[in-house]
Amino acid sequence: MMKGQKVVCINDRFPAVVRAIYKQLPVKGITYTIRDVFLGREKVVKAGDSATVGLLLVELVNPPDPLHKGQQELGFNSERFAPLEELPDEVAEHELAAVGGNEGKSGFFIPGPSSGDPGSN
Repeated sequence: MMKGQKVVCINDRFPAVVRAIYKQLPVKGITYTIRDVFLGREKVVKAGDSATVGLLLVELVNPPDPLHKGQQELGFNSERFAPLEELPDEVAEHELAAVGGNEGKSGFFIPGPSSGDPGSN
């Protein structure tokens, strides 16, 4: 994932403590633009810390992380998002149905060979 890339939220389930310290949280199915990518951190796991890729989003602004010495803005784990061109199957099917507006049909037409096409014989 990189700056300027469009992503869609695939997980908007947050614990109460996160909901309490963030001003704005992403919503499942909504598209966002990556403002910045950073190396984040997670809780201490067994013998040490594990890292994760964190994201800041153009559409959401949050307060500084109280545990970050540089007062970096609170961000989101990149695993909560899918690149827009790689939507999970269930989201992609839903969006195709919405575009077609035809009771769950995609609304796309793929023509087959016709008698007037040179390669149809």
